[in-house]
Amino acid sequence: MRAVLSVVMLIGFYVLGLLQLAAAGFLLYEIWTHIHGAGAVKLSWIVIAAFGAVAVGLWKAMRVKPDEPEGLIITPQQAPDLWRLVADMAREAGTRAPDEIRLVAEVNAAVSEDSKLLGLIAGTRRLYLGVPLLQTFTVDQLRSVIAHELGHYSGSHTRLAGITYRGRLALRETLSRVGKFNVAGWVFKGYGRLFLLVSNGVARRQELEADEVSVRVAGAAAATSAMREIPVVSAAWGFYFNNYISYGWERGVAPDDVFGGFRHLFAARPDELARLRDEEPDTETSRWDTHPAIGERIAAMNAMPPVNHPVDDRPADVLLPHSDQAWLALQREVVDFGDREVLPWAQFTAAATTRVVQNRADRVFRSAARLAAVPEAGLAEVLDLVAAGRLGELAAEFFPQATRKEAAAKFAGIMDDLITLAALRSGVAYWKHSWSEPVSLVDRGGAALDYAEIAKLAVNAETLDDARVRLKQAGIEVEAAKVVEAKATANGAGVIGAISNVKVDEQEHDLILLSRGFLFVPAPKGGDKGEERIGRLLSANDPAELARIYRFVPFEEVASTKIVKAVPINAELTLHDGSTVKVQERWGSDVIGESRDTLEGVLNRINERNEG
Repeated sequence: MRAVLSVVMLIGFYVLGLLQLAAAGFLLYEIWTHIHGAGAVKLSWIVIAAFGAVAVGLWKAMRVKPDEPEGLIITPQQAPDLWRLVADMAREAGTRAPDEIRLVAEVNAAVSEDSKLLGLIAGTRRLYLGVPLLQTFTVDQLRSVIAHELGHYSGSHTRLAGITYRGRLALRETLSRVGKFNVAGWVFKGYGRLFLLVSNGVARRQELEADEVSVRVAGAAAATSAMREIPVVSAAWGFYFNNYISYGWERGVAPDDVFGGFRHLFAARPDELARLRDEEPDTETSRWDTHPAIGERIAAMNAMPPVNHPVDDRPADVLLPHSDQAWLALQREVVDFGDREVLPWAQFTAAATTRVVQNRADRVFRSAARLAAVPEAGLAEVLDLVAAGRLGELAAEFFPQATRKEAAAKFAGIMDDLITLAALRSGVAYWKHSWSEPVSLVDRGGAALDYAEIAKLAVNAETLDDARVRLKQAGIEVEAAKVVEAKATANGAGVIGAISNVKVDEQEHDLILLSRGFLFVPAPKGGDKGEERIGRLLSANDPAELARIYRFVPFEEVASTKIVKAVPINAELTLHDGSTVKVQERWGSDVIGESRDTLEGVLNRINERNEG
């Protein structure tokens, strides 16, 4: 019945598309039968625009080819024990073993098959094993996960997976090409919701059936512990990339062992992981979920008849000899370092953290140079502003809600950063890498360093001389902290809004609002499908790269703003160099999400900052 339902719904989708195309043909016939001239042409274009999107979506869905498999192939010769375990799991699950085993860089395990003729003819079967699972699971837990994935095949769940995949793809392709005001799109959205409700319900039932195989083959203890551990590993994996890799990756450096470091982090943080394990799993399942809630699945597993299995709590990576070399081989297969500097972990952490501090300091140095009317500035120029009693002017830019006196006092935290940079550049301070805690600043002997007290002295003209003496005693050369990026860039910036077809100094542009400034991209005059155009541009390019190609106006270069009209928004930016930029939204502009409100908020905050 499930197979019949999948086929019927897929056929129904294409029938719906053909009916709509037939309706479009009928409308065109009626238009040209009863209307002539320019009116007929305009109405015809409306019909073609509305229903043409349906045809394009259907055509692309029919022609799509499956993605090429990724990951590192592990042969039976490289890991005989792993292949033997997988073969045992397949035999006990009642299905054939995979033809390939591939390592992948994600917290997941999966089985796929290149079947033909709606799944009736078997093809190459592949088992994908995530590196994080092999690094953190026991052999028993890994057995459970593999048994679950093979259980989908023993239950013939995937016999028609290709049909479901194409159905989802056809919906996505079609709906992505019809606007929210397109009547044809309304019909497909309704059908899409029905399709997802049915297919997701089937998927949830299949997950529970595959769990039954997992318990039968590996035992309830292994199955439930693996189910509880996956969210823990997933959270740790996200923390690892967000806190140990991405901040350096965004600034041009990378570690030489991207995947191997995760094992060290996981072993070094037992208390944090224990707290995650203590959290009760979710028990509520939405009808839109493709998987039942973890709590529901665990309860179902515990309700199954007990099965005794010998315990194997060895680390799962014992099944993969020379696993450290395997992580590096996978890295060579899937990681593109580009032009980033690749360093050992300790050196990577030091270089990445120093670049973060330099980036924050550059923001201050650029403002200081503008205030002091010099081409470039560093810590020396900032201290000169303190001595001249002008720190409040500089600090007000960073603390717009405070008075200048209050802002100068609050600037001590920023000054600490600037002094730290000078200490690093002077060779008297170093970053200490740690898997168990945040990076720390130490001296040559490994003792912790803290420049907070000196920073407090350095933000007050009356105690500045004391700060200079203490800096000299610490071996810190003030002149060592200098600007690197004298001009602001969009490096590391995210997209916070976009409006298509706005006039910028009377020229047609798409406005992309970044977290660091305004990006103006030339747009076709009077062009439509602005949202789609901007989406394609951002999906194919990094915002920082776009900012190097097109006109980019950093927020920090804007002296003041003026909102002439709120809807459609009409604003004027006055830059610190005295030039102006006029931005005028049109009634036909595509405003993506709440971008107009976001833009208005940014303009108001710039004024608040500069008025402070």
